[in-house]
Amino acid sequence: MKTWVYIDGFNLYYGAVKDTRYKWLNLHAMCALLLPNHQIGKIKYFTARVSARHDDPDKPTRQQIYLRALRTLPDIEIIFGRFLSHDVMMALAQPAPNGPRFAKVIKTEEKGSDVNIAAHLINDGYKKQYETAVIVTNDSDLLEPIKIARQELGIPVGILNPHKNPTSRVLAQHASFVRQIRQGVLAVSQFPEVLTDAHGVFHKPTGW
Repeated sequence: MKTWVYIDGFNLYYGAVKDTRYKWLNLHAMCALLLPNHQIGKIKYFTARVSARHDDPDKPTRQQIYLRALRTLPDIEIIFGRFLSHDVMMALAQPAPNGPRFAKVIKTEEKGSDVNIAAHLINDGYKKQYETAVIVTNDSDLLEPIKIARQELGIPVGILNPHKNPTSRVLAQHASFVRQIRQGVLAVSQFPEVLTDAHGVFHKPTGW
């Protein structure tokens, strides 16, 4: 089956690779291991450009190096949403007696990937670009486009769940199949520490 894979980059990062040694992840290698009977035609990676923080000023640099690594893969397309960070007042869960009930916190959120995944999934399916679609996510917000692709377009849609938690019940109910992304697959799906592209040689970020 000709298969296109749609990856929610932040869902994958926070669900599977944050705080692990597996951030230098070759997405094609991972998908090939998890989908051995599929002909992977394209992998669409949905993400947003992160901003530097006072406690982690090199975060954007590491991301750019990783995106550079992904671009060495011929079947990868990177689609950007937006990453927003702003101060908000939020209620304290356990305020001290006679103390403040609210605190100002930095809220970060990624905008656009859900909509972008849904739009690309339906548009590509309508154009008959693939025979099977696979989404890397555990976000139930993507239920409706999955239902449309399956019921209206007649296309199988599978889920690769990057989280340790069980797959969202509604996603599992409506997906054609569900598979878990386990640490062993991540471990053997890493890029080499040194890569080369049209601009020269570059290395895996320090600390990864």
